[in-house]
Amino acid sequence: MQVFMHIRSLTLSRFVRMIAACLSLFLVTETLVASPTNLLIITVDDMSCDSMGVYDCPVPDTSPRMDQLAAESMRFDHAHVVVGNCMPSRNVMWSGRYPHSNGVEGFYQVPDATHPHLVDLMQQAGYFTAIRGKVTHSTPYHPYHWDLILDTDTDGRQFALKDAKSYGKSAAMGIAAAEEAGQPFCVMINVSDPHKPFYAQGKNGTVFDDPHVPSRVFTADDVSVPGFLFEDPVVRQELAHYYSSVRRADDCVGEVLDALDASGVRDETLVVFLSDHGMPLPFAKTQVYHHSSRTPLMFRWPGKIEENSVDTKHMVSAVDLLPTILDAMRLSVPEGIQGKSFLPILEGDDQPGRDFVVKEYNENSGRSRDPMRAIQTENLLYIFNPWSNGERVFATATSGTQTYKRMKQLAESDPQIRERHEVYLHRQPKELYDITSDPDCLHNLIDSPTHTADLDFLRTTLEQWMVETEDHCLIAFRNRDDPEAMENYVLAKEAEATSRPRRNGGQSNSSRQSQRQRNLVSMKVIRSAAPELQATVQIEHKIPKKLGEQKLHVTLKGGPNDKRIERKIVSVSGVGTETVKFDIPESLKDDVISCAVFVGEDFPQNLQHIQSSQVPPESKQKN
Repeated sequence: MQVFMHIRSLTLSRFVRMIAACLSLFLVTETLVASPTNLLIITVDDMSCDSMGVYDCPVPDTSPRMDQLAAESMRFDHAHVVVGNCMPSRNVMWSGRYPHSNGVEGFYQVPDATHPHLVDLMQQAGYFTAIRGKVTHSTPYHPYHWDLILDTDTDGRQFALKDAKSYGKSAAMGIAAAEEAGQPFCVMINVSDPHKPFYAQGKNGTVFDDPHVPSRVFTADDVSVPGFLFEDPVVRQELAHYYSSVRRADDCVGEVLDALDASGVRDETLVVFLSDHGMPLPFAKTQVYHHSSRTPLMFRWPGKIEENSVDTKHMVSAVDLLPTILDAMRLSVPEGIQGKSFLPILEGDDQPGRDFVVKEYNENSGRSRDPMRAIQTENLLYIFNPWSNGERVFATATSGTQTYKRMKQLAESDPQIRERHEVYLHRQPKELYDITSDPDCLHNLIDSPTHTADLDFLRTTLEQWMVETEDHCLIAFRNRDDPEAMENYVLAKEAEATSRPRRNGGQSNSSRQSQRQRNLVSMKVIRSAAPELQATVQIEHKIPKKLGEQKLHVTLKGGPNDKRIERKIVSVSGVGTETVKFDIPESLKDDVISCAVFVGEDFPQNLQHIQSSQVPPESKQKN
């Protein structure tokens, strides 16, 4: 009664303002209740979408923990990443911008980047940010703004990349650090598997005693060969190593989820899960095919997102992840972000305009420029390859696999495999595939008269996207029927990549080299006389004991533009000599070759990089 009398004594305007204030406070309270307190992002490295059970994996029992997560989540049937290699792909996810817009088109640091990143935005909103794995690949440069890097244990010892238990420890450390800081957390756990090296796969396809054993090991008889590869014992054995690595990735994910459960904040945490691109085998990784980009995207949000639900209608892209997460956290989306939030889909609503995704590729970790653009609907995939001129060999990360080596070997005697090998090497400037009937992209329909109208739509839509995003590839696309114009574009981009200063974390390559070991390896290149056409690289290595086993990335280059031809990766330790042999392509029999070697996991963090002088053919040496 007293409250009623008090309200009666108020003026009408004051009463209205009071009610409005109370309503505002109620809405704010409701918003906070509706928002997840914490964010846990889990990625796996180089895993195809259909390697998971819930995504119709033909190999049983590859992913029990990821399947369990799917049963607690909403998952997307038509989710795609933008890029088929790691650093560009991950930078799209956490910048909300395409590679040609955020500047991370390859494996190099962009120290002058000004666009806001996930970690920036979460910190500004009061979140504690921590990351495990792929640290240098997940932001435009390194070191970036993370509050905590979870790659070492509490004693400062480096976690093993393939140790499942360590991923749970990292997650627990990140969650505990946020609690100690009195902040909600944004923790990103990037699982290394099934990225090569695969479980127990040693040099030249040999099997070794891997200490990090997955909860199930697959054999060559257990696996199924994807349609874009070919039936062969060597391929089956490599796939057995791959699927065992998928299961080890599943173990890692399980450890992370267990750590979240043990923290007691499971119900207050939004979990996002996906892979950065397809499996690291030919026609998947470093491509823009269907199986290159399709990703197992899942969101778990207890009480907010319907469990065990599947979106089969909308096409969503990795470029949409950042705005979607910001929307879910009730944070504003900055201007300039090119992705579009699909939070309405997570809330169970329809979202018009999600009929296609656009994909792009620019260069590999060795700075080889092979630009591609693609647009995919639920049924069709159109690819534009301005680099393809009939002679240039595509520089892909999968050329060092046993599967590729076997394909190359069989191509000498098997006409069908020779045809696939030719596609692998040279492609065509334009490709069109019916994803419904041909998800493995085996039959190019670019000249099919029944697809003329579809092709016109795809090209028009892709060109509009290029205009809207200010894609530098537009000039080549508009001249797609002019081989000379396309070649000029590619050569200009190759020149840019070659002349780009080698930077890491804002430092020039020379200044970083002064901080590195500079005498780990030396190299001698011997070119065999025709008709053998081989290059033998003899590498003397002196790896200090404290550095343990290190990878040597050995690259054969050739021609006037010093184009990358092939890369092989070997592991060494201590003092010794390693011999690596390359077959020199017939096209380079009368041209110069050279070789390069770098030491380490990836080029941006290499411990040493050396380049040989050019080696001419024997006939020109004598002259």
